[in-house]
Amino acid sequence: MRDKRTKIAGSSLLGVFARCTDDLVLLPADVGEEDLAAIEEELEVKAVSIPPGIGSVVGSLISANRCGFVVSRHADADDLRILRLHGNVSKLPARINAAGNVILANDSAALVHPALSTKACRTIEETMEVRVQKGTIGGLRTVGMAGVATNKGLLVHPRVSEQEIAVLEELFGLPVDVGTVNLGSPLVGSGLLANSFGYLAGEESTGLELGRIEDALGFLA
Repeated sequence: MRDKRTKIAGSSLLGVFARCTDDLVLLPADVGEEDLAAIEEELEVKAVSIPPGIGSVVGSLISANRCGFVVSRHADADDLRILRLHGNVSKLPARINAAGNVILANDSAALVHPALSTKACRTIEETMEVRVQKGTIGGLRTVGMAGVATNKGLLVHPRVSEQEIAVLEELFGLPVDVGTVNLGSPLVGSGLLANSFGYLAGEESTGLELGRIEDALGFLA
């Protein structure tokens, strides 16, 4: 069995630097070819390099699913051109615009930062073709960093409340479990890349943490 732990851009904060769907993984342009190929193999998708315009923190600034991409207002023409080759693209019309940090999404639903406007929620709904609901995870509004959602399950911050779990289960229609990454970090969205086919966790993650990830996201036989 291959080791599921890695770094991107020298960091174990995989979800800050990359974003994946069931079709592709978005990575900073400076990721080397060997690392890029290993990530493609583990997630069973092709890699798309995002130019420096949006910055290296691709995962924080882009939310994505198979239908489309909602991106930071700082995305430039090159970023948008590349993303449009792969789906719908919209800039998040909000003062809070680190889209990857404030949207937790899969192919059917999205939980979003409670302060996002009606216009921003409609943009997410139309671009990603999902049901959208405002909410928190563990009391945190940055739901994209507090959880990971695939089309098979959700792994979220261990301080999530029973009420928040009920909202997530109703919205996504999937099982919800709790866990950590990178030796106890509760911000699982910051240290984990996952889709329906595979996952990668930050290099500091323990065997117990990997086991919890595999259980929550449906990778155990």
